[in-house]
Amino acid sequence: MDSKKIRKSLNRFFGWLGLSLCSLIIRFIPAHSIYRFACWISSLAFRFAKKQRKIALESLKIAFGQEKTDQEIKQIAQESFTFMAKSAIELMFLMDKPRVLKGRVAISGRENLERALSKGRGVILVSAHFGNFPLLLAKLALEGYTASGIMRPMRDERVEKIFFEKRRKFGVKTIYSQPRDLCVNNTIQALRNNELVFIPIDQNFGTAGVFVKFFGRKAATATGPVIFAQRTKAALLPCFILRQKDDTHRIIFEPGLSLDEGRDSQDTVLINIQRLTDIIEVYIRKYPAEWGWIHRRWKSQPS
Repeated sequence: MDSKKIRKSLNRFFGWLGLSLCSLIIRFIPAHSIYRFACWISSLAFRFAKKQRKIALESLKIAFGQEKTDQEIKQIAQESFTFMAKSAIELMFLMDKPRVLKGRVAISGRENLERALSKGRGVILVSAHFGNFPLLLAKLALEGYTASGIMRPMRDERVEKIFFEKRRKFGVKTIYSQPRDLCVNNTIQALRNNELVFIPIDQNFGTAGVFVKFFGRKAATATGPVIFAQRTKAALLPCFILRQKDDTHRIIFEPGLSLDEGRDSQDTVLINIQRLTDIIEVYIRKYPAEWGWIHRRWKSQPS
């Protein structure tokens, strides 16, 4: 095993160990102290997770370099680390307390969700790794909706197992993005059953996606939501979860999006993925600390 693989294995082990320790600690601290604990964790992470801090600052430079000062960019990065820490601690704390979770997440625009479901062809919830999005799915499950999330498996199987079990306990279904054929079949079946399928499209998708503008720069983006909508006539519904000042949350369902037709099927996909990406950008611009800047969103570029 080469040194790079050893480092990766060690990083994943310590990541799992840290998660397990945090999970143990929050069992013994008062509920009102979990956010102070999260802030302490985030300050350590921002100081010592040099690679992730560097990626966050670089990503913010790409997005806001012409609009914000270096100090403003650093402030957003620090707040983003804080929000990520809060989200992780919340998941461990709330996912075993369904009644508490249900009361801490409100819904706006439910009429848009109900209108989409009334068509009987399933609903594609288009979103991003924005806010504490696992709570969005958990809240919907607690409200009686049948919801699935299309997700990439985490690199560490031990961590993936922890969060898979938490989702399963709430009745949230997991559709893994690989293998691709199984992902497609499970998604189509869920939509034909008039269920909700959550698809985030804000991460680098390499050569398999389409290139659309995101903060003025081309970004490789997944096409799944539009292709599934073309195949099944399912409703497309942008949705987001926002952290409130008191650390409660609000889910917002935007009005449903009808497909704009292009010159051909490929052009239709490109046009509508750009529209969905534009909506995601609007939310990130308005609430920049809610997004995960530690991902290299613009890593792939057109040849």
